[in-house]
Amino acid sequence: MASVKKKKQLIKSGITARWIVTTILVIAVILAAIAAVITFSIRNFYYDTVKTRLLSMGQTNAVADYFGAYLDSSDDVFTQRAQEYVENFSEINTAEVWVYDNDGSVVTTSTGFDAIPGDDKDYDIALASSTGMAVEKGYTDSGEHIMALTVFLPKTDEASNGAVRYIISLADLDRQVAQVALAAGVCCLFALSLVVLSGLFFIRSIVGPVKKINEAARRIASGNYTEKVNIANRYDEITELSESINYMTDEIYKTDRLKNDFISTVSHELRTPLTAIKGWTETLISINADKKDATLNEGLKVILNESERLYSLVEDLLDFSRMQNGRMSLRMQKIDILAELDDAVYVLRDRASREGLEIFYSAPDYPAPAQGDPDRIKQVFVNIIDNAIKYTEPGGRIAIVAALSTKEIKISVADTGCGISAEDLPHVKEKFYKANKSVKGSGIGLAVCDEIVSMHHGKLEVVSVLGEGTTVIVTLPVTAVNLSGGKENQ
Repeated sequence: MASVKKKKQLIKSGITARWIVTTILVIAVILAAIAAVITFSIRNFYYDTVKTRLLSMGQTNAVADYFGAYLDSSDDVFTQRAQEYVENFSEINTAEVWVYDNDGSVVTTSTGFDAIPGDDKDYDIALASSTGMAVEKGYTDSGEHIMALTVFLPKTDEASNGAVRYIISLADLDRQVAQVALAAGVCCLFALSLVVLSGLFFIRSIVGPVKKINEAARRIASGNYTEKVNIANRYDEITELSESINYMTDEIYKTDRLKNDFISTVSHELRTPLTAIKGWTETLISINADKKDATLNEGLKVILNESERLYSLVEDLLDFSRMQNGRMSLRMQKIDILAELDDAVYVLRDRASREGLEIFYSAPDYPAPAQGDPDRIKQVFVNIIDNAIKYTEPGGRIAIVAALSTKEIKISVADTGCGISAEDLPHVKEKFYKANKSVKGSGIGLAVCDEIVSMHHGKLEVVSVLGEGTTVIVTLPVTAVNLSGGKENQ
């Protein structure tokens, strides 16, 4: 579970993800900033142009000259003069004009409609200003964005004589600014897309080969030393890395072949003297049976037992060598799996009894036909039961139960031994791995059994609780089985 989490974390922090975070996001921020600067610069340029236009409309001297002769006139005369000014205003199509009297009321407008109160803070600012004029942006009561200039007429006796207000709508300008912003955004997105596409192409040219190298490395780690990393149509640092991995694999393969050949040769050489030792020891035991020399007889039995153990180790090493070199073969024929199991139990039952263990054996009394190698299948059962005996203390119990269905047979061997820890359990089928170093053995028996079962298209499972015992379950396919009738035996 921890390795899966670690793998997900590595995926999240992969080259592509880091490139997106460190490069694309930075470029996106920069492009967004550029688009914002362009948009605000154009917006300010447009607004400055409108402000300049307003100031040119409301030149203080021109307004003062026009209304100067009527500042002391009656309100009617001032109003008439104001209407004439509005009617003769040359930029009526560009701006709206309001004329205020000395009370701050709008006496006339260029639209001919009454002035609608809105945001006219420019009037208040101009009233308080020493220059008598002010330009401000705001909104009408209808929500229209505007820029307005208020110019006050010259004061008489420190009293206001009215003002003229010029108003230009910014709605069209805002639409143009929005179009500019949109265009800038599209250009930035286009530029970002080009960067992303070119970047992804470059990243893929790195990530793709790295993935191939990683997959090949995993296959090499699993023992496939003929695996080659092939990165075609390029020569760069990744190609050099691939060549180095291929060279390393060749060297490992040579070393592995040398090791396996050595193991195979030594194992074969050891079999002959061991066979001779076993044979002569058995002969001496039979000769000594009449002489009743207990010490000699006991010593000969020790020699026989140890030579048998050494012979078993040599056989395991030979199987390991065959498995490593891919030379482990099966002599497939029609067999009865339960018959092979019966033989294995029969061979080891006496030994278990001598070591103070009880064996419970339950199996159907009808055959379990299958295609397989009888010697190899029996080897699996003997090895598993032998392990159960080795790891179970005297007084313990070993239960061997076979369950047969129409498609498969499931054989479980459960002991009450020391069990296997949760840390060691995932590794017990690995070559030369021993969970309990105190027990004699090569550590490759279970690995060989797993290989044999796999070659028979079956499955070998190990379930264990430390201090409580271990159960090994072997599942093998069977051919047509007639399950009518039958009984179990013990």
